[in-house]
Amino acid sequence: MAAPNLSDKSTTIKPPKLLDQVRDKLRVKHYAIRTEQTYVDWIKRYIYFHDKAHPKNLGAQDVEAFLTHLAVAGKVSASTQNQAKSAILFLYREVLEIQLPWLDNVTQAKAPKRLPVVLTVAEVQAVLSRLSGSHLLIASLLYGGGMRLMEAVRLRVKDVEFMRHEIIVREGKGFKDRVTMLSAPCKSCSAIRMFPPR
Repeated sequence: MAAPNLSDKSTTIKPPKLLDQVRDKLRVKHYAIRTEQTYVDWIKRYIYFHDKAHPKNLGAQDVEAFLTHLAVAGKVSASTQNQAKSAILFLYREVLEIQLPWLDNVTQAKAPKRLPVVLTVAEVQAVLSRLSGSHLLIASLLYGGGMRLMEAVRLRVKDVEFMRHEIIVREGKGFKDRVTMLSAPCKSCSAIRMFPPR
C-alpha cells in the first residue's frame, strides 16, 4: 500500500473552526451545556458586531466597544453585559491564549436596585398543592433543598440519603459536589416514596 502523499491538499487536515474550538475547550473544562450555548452565542454576536473580523485581529478596544454598545444601544442589564464579557474573555484567555489588558473604558450597564420577590409560605403551599407527580417532586426539591433546576432534573435515586435526610448534588455549579437537605415536603412526595430508603 502506497504511503499517503503529504503534499496532496486533499489529505491536509483543516484546523477546527473557531466556534468548534470554543466548544471543545468549554467541554474539557466541564462547563454546563447551557453555558456553552450562551458563550458561543455571545462570541458570534461579538464577531458579527465587528463585521466578521477574526477575534485574534481585534483587541481590548474592540471588546470595550462591543460591551459599551450592549449597555448604551442595547440597554442590556448588568448581568447580561457581564455574561457577554465572560464569554469574550474566555475566548481570548482560554482559546486564543491572548491576555487582554484590563477593560477600564467599558460603559457599565446599570444594575437595577430591586428587592427580590419572595413568596410567603402560604403562597408556596398554594403552588405546591396544584402540582402532582414528578412536577411536585422537582418543585419541592427546588424550594425545600435549594437546588437549581438542572440539579433537580439530573438527580439520581442513589444520591438521596433517606436516613440522613440529605441529597448529594453531583457536579453542581463550578463542577463541584455538595450536600443539601432532603426536606419533609420532598420526603412526603408520592413520586419519591416509591423508592425504598437505603
